[in-house]
Amino acid sequence: MTVSHKISLALVALVALGACASPNMPAGQATLGQSPTLGGGTFTSPGGLTVAADARNIGGLTGICGVWAESINQSVMTRNSAPKILDSAGITLGGEGVARGLKFMREVEPAKSYAGMQANCITTERRWRPGDEARALEIHIPRQIVYNDLDGGFGESGGILIWFRPGGPGAHPSDKKPWYHLGGTGVSGSLGADE
Repeated sequence: MTVSHKISLALVALVALGACASPNMPAGQATLGQSPTLGGGTFTSPGGLTVAADARNIGGLTGICGVWAESINQSVMTRNSAPKILDSAGITLGGEGVARGLKFMREVEPAKSYAGMQANCITTERRWRPGDEARALEIHIPRQIVYNDLDGGFGESGGILIWFRPGGPGAHPSDKKPWYHLGGTGVSGSLGADE
């Protein structure tokens, strides 16, 4: 699958989420199951974000429960960007948009497993249907700029541009250190031979 095909599929999912205008209604807390769906991504500077979610039947409606974590050691320029990123995110169930805006989720520390964690829940207007428990739950977070301090345009020196890049769980309890950032180029990595 080409990169452009993957981007096209992501855009289709986000359009489907945009068409899903169901308001999220708070529905208390619940314990995540043994295999919550994981999503998230990394910044082009140190650190990342992880989201863990379950879908469930809450009073006959489709409920979403979830938690999120951000890297403890990350750039000061990306601190507090998680709420904005979560607000732009959404969830599909079997390819159908069911939730938009994930700021309702509970913040937790980065973990190796999010199974059994206490999560905040919402209900949507979508009725729970037979077979929903077996449908694929997916977390969609768009690529976005989280910090822009460029003096000039793209490719010019002077300033820093930091992106959030979706790509799976990005907050880990044992992130590699030290990190380096190559002069505002949007390239990050860790020093050492054990990369």
